[in-house]
Amino acid sequence: MMLCTQPYISCRASPHSQVCLSPNRWVIKVFHEDNTSRAVEVPSDITARDVCQLFVLKNHCIDDRSWTLFEQLSHLGIGIGMKGWAPSLCRQLFRAFVCGVTPVRERALRERTIEDHESVIEVQSSWSMDTDSRLYFRKNYAKYEFFKKTLDFFPEHMVSISSETNGIMNHSQLIQTFLNASSCPEIHGFLHAKEQGKKSWKKFYFVLRRSGLYFSNKGTSKEPRHLQFVAEFSDSDVYSLLSARKMHGAPTEYGFCIKPNKSGSPRDLKLLCADEEHIRTCWVTAIRLFKHGMQLYQNFIQPHQKQKTSPMRSISENSLVAMDFSGHKSRVIENPSEALSVAVEEGLSWRRKSCHRLSSHGSPSASQSPAANLGLHRAQPWFHSKLSRDEAHRLIAQHGLIDGVFLLRDSQSNPKTFVLSLCHTQRVKHFQILPVEDEGELFFSLDDGQTRFTDLIQLVEFYQLNKGVLPCKLKHHCVRITL
Repeated sequence: MMLCTQPYISCRASPHSQVCLSPNRWVIKVFHEDNTSRAVEVPSDITARDVCQLFVLKNHCIDDRSWTLFEQLSHLGIGIGMKGWAPSLCRQLFRAFVCGVTPVRERALRERTIEDHESVIEVQSSWSMDTDSRLYFRKNYAKYEFFKKTLDFFPEHMVSISSETNGIMNHSQLIQTFLNASSCPEIHGFLHAKEQGKKSWKKFYFVLRRSGLYFSNKGTSKEPRHLQFVAEFSDSDVYSLLSARKMHGAPTEYGFCIKPNKSGSPRDLKLLCADEEHIRTCWVTAIRLFKHGMQLYQNFIQPHQKQKTSPMRSISENSLVAMDFSGHKSRVIENPSEALSVAVEEGLSWRRKSCHRLSSHGSPSASQSPAANLGLHRAQPWFHSKLSRDEAHRLIAQHGLIDGVFLLRDSQSNPKTFVLSLCHTQRVKHFQILPVEDEGELFFSLDDGQTRFTDLIQLVEFYQLNKGVLPCKLKHHCVRITL
């Protein structure tokens, strides 16, 4: 596998955003959140996991299994799902050609995680010509979190199990029930559904089984005569709807849809909407498990399944060891406590050197002024500068709504303060970091000065180890890279 150095003009002209160089070699284009992109030459059997490994190596990232390839679909036309959108687009393109005006195109976005084992070329081959479809590379900490905290993803009132457990199960038993093809777990609850050919949404009681998705035409009845078939998943995928209210008139933003793989028409989409984020997460996760089953678990426990055939080097956190180079001979630090103390000391040493570098370039030293300390956090991957509240919420949601996903940013309401945005119980909360001055020295605090820190790096390191006043520890930072 190699990076493609040829211009990508022909790739974007292709309806599938890919170019076949030979029967076994293709060129694909991958985007990141900041819309930077890279064209890469890949083998025809490349999987999503392989593509992630390629970009992890290129950008010198740590491969912690959370890097994910996303499929994002968006129709180019105006009036998505309505008759006559194609002529509207043609008129705009004609006007753009004659007058030199760029046509305004609304993007009805749908997005899903491409599972690690899926063929990227096969995914792109299903894209239709009337879509501006893209591959995105970014972190998704929630990709396999349901294997670790199953009960958090499946509320008790939404799950029925046909077994001898009387409905009382721990997380291990529950996930085994989903993975066991002979068991019959069931997800049920109310969802909003968009009526076919109409703009209105109607609330129905839905039931999800291995055989497919159904809704009841009589209240909450599960009798076979009252259940109407909606979709099955052997040849369909589930997508989250982005901007569900604006683009589809949904009652909430927690929309998702089921799309047949062999159809690109908006009329074939089954548009659904949940009342809360954790309810949508439950339905989408259950559909992924029913569709892929044990393969998802294999992806979770074996992140490098194609290591023998792939030319790419794998990076595992288990292969990283703490080393001590202070003596005449280097040694491996086997004691975890000693390794932690060495890491903390190296961090403090790095901070002192950084302050000295700032001082040597004309800035006041840390002992004279906090200005040097103030600039250190801007180089940290968890700091996102001038990010709005909504943008912070969106970025955290993209990284996966699990406990401990966080970022720091400048405060928009008060330029002298900062904000910690943190996910807890699938909700994003914002905590103001206030400057505290004491005897001419400046500190930062989340609890009105009771716990003080000389800089934001020290603050983040503390709350990564201690919950303190926060609802949970800081675990996973949001990161943006340029491809």
